[in-house]
Amino acid sequence: MIYISHLIPDEKMKFFVEKYGVGVESIDFSISDNLDQLSRSIEYCREKLKYMGTDQLILHGPFLDVNPCAYDSLVREATMTRFSQCYEAGLELGAKKIVFHSGMNPYAYYKEGWADHVSVFWQEFMEDRREIEIVLENVFDNDWELLLDVYQRVNQPNFKLCLDIGHAHCYSTVDARKWAENLAPYVSHVHVHDNCGDRDSHIGLGKGNLPWKEVLKLLPQDQGRTWTIECMKKEDVQACLESLYASDFCGV
Repeated sequence: MIYISHLIPDEKMKFFVEKYGVGVESIDFSISDNLDQLSRSIEYCREKLKYMGTDQLILHGPFLDVNPCAYDSLVREATMTRFSQCYEAGLELGAKKIVFHSGMNPYAYYKEGWADHVSVFWQEFMEDRREIEIVLENVFDNDWELLLDVYQRVNQPNFKLCLDIGHAHCYSTVDARKWAENLAPYVSHVHVHDNCGDRDSHIGLGKGNLPWKEVLKLLPQDQGRTWTIECMKKEDVQACLESLYASDFCGV
């Protein structure tokens, strides 16, 4: 199943839903103001999904001012609260998955001990939550090993990984193909976009220099695996869809 990140206006989302039968990855519940008025935000999201013509939904969780690796107890508490609110929204709306950033920042944290500390947060968060699949996404992560370490430590059936191929290409010194090769068995969600390796530009496939065909062939159709096109312009979303449908990486 292919999803489109709700980074473009509702009417353009509706166009892609109607033409391609895609689902929606909503960013509504990554925004603190929406979490502050959760009931209203849930109803508003439900109305937008009805307008766009789909009930196929993935949520992108909060990522600004929160951090599952926080050592400060108040920051950790705020992170747990915001993530819990997002999960509640997911339950109400029937979301299939929720994407959360790893929170790894190589300029702020040492690699040693990071996975252990983050895993404690996720073990606590996942303790009584089995209804929705949680996927941990790489952002500034320099290599794939720490994410795999967290996955193995949390060890819950509905805790998986999200490989953002664009982030791997521009933020990591490890080739994106190595990310896909080593994480494929644990990746149930993929963020799809391109860049030139210099910045996180979120452009259409083929407009940058990411070897996306080779990367995505390492992430073929599998039970439960999904893909989200994460671009901010209609023409880039279109470029990604055309590239995916013209390729045989997952038989779409």
